[in-house]
Amino acid sequence: MRVLVTGGAGFVGSHVVDRLVLEGYDPLIFDLVPSPYHDPRKIRTVVGDITDQVAVRCAMRRCDSVIHLAAVADVSDVVAEPTRAERVNVQGTQTILEAARHEDVSRVVYASTVWVYGNATASGDLSEDTPLALPSHLYTATKLAGEMYACSYNDLYGSGHTIMRLGIPYGPRARAAAVVPAFVQRALHGQPLQIAGDGAQTRQFVWVEDLARGIVAGLLPAASGRTYNLVGEEEVSVRRIADEVRRIVAPVPLVYGPERLEDVRLGRVSAERAAAELGWSAMTTFAAGLQGYVDWLAVTSGSPVASAASSTNGSAAAVRRQLPAEL
Repeated sequence: MRVLVTGGAGFVGSHVVDRLVLEGYDPLIFDLVPSPYHDPRKIRTVVGDITDQVAVRCAMRRCDSVIHLAAVADVSDVVAEPTRAERVNVQGTQTILEAARHEDVSRVVYASTVWVYGNATASGDLSEDTPLALPSHLYTATKLAGEMYACSYNDLYGSGHTIMRLGIPYGPRARAAAVVPAFVQRALHGQPLQIAGDGAQTRQFVWVEDLARGIVAGLLPAASGRTYNLVGEEEVSVRRIADEVRRIVAPVPLVYGPERLEDVRLGRVSAERAAAELGWSAMTTFAAGLQGYVDWLAVTSGSPVASAASSTNGSAAAVRRQLPAEL
């Protein structure tokens, strides 16, 4: 089965491509740039823009499914350039869905975010059935718009598009600006870790290789027309991230500052549906994943060339060394 992966040259997308290969799929990358993590002689790539209807349809031709990950994903970039975020995240998603309709591709796995629960007032764990409130953040608004388009195409055209609400990914190839890589780099250079607010805000992080496995599970027949949360079980505070980095890397000082305006507070998100219907759960603890990321960084120095040469198997092995024996 040939699967088009938009954003396949990026952090999460490159791991999804690796997972597809591992499971016997035939991935085709569609991105603005070639993948620095894959040999173009082995993994085919189309360089293009997801808002270019002609380029998207040409790339999608003869594909069986699409995993749509391409987006302006850094919330700071969304705040700085909301018009660009709308063009890519909203118009780009509609372009993907429309191309799939015309090219007879019945399944698009759309990468949304658990940020959609940001203003939810329900008590208890947040599930896929939790009523959603109007978003207060531009990033959330763009991802919710994509969800609404996917649902509308399912209802109007009988598609079986799947929505994946992703937790916060971390691991090899992560953007340098993300909290885990930023803290690790500062600690490696002996610099204090800067915490926005009191550090009590939590996220359900998910090791990127676990996340890729869940995203690919969105291609299963059972996932047709369904929505799933892909999150880790642990609620990890920013202060805990800092403490773990100081334990593993270096005991650098902590510095507290004002909260980020672009931040969002979330309740606990449940991944029970993904476990029940897709057999997916996040297997990697945060501590093990952080150690695995630091080990990977030590081997590759974050270099894409070195990363490709070592492959994700090395990072996975590093994590497995930290896991309990029963796993």
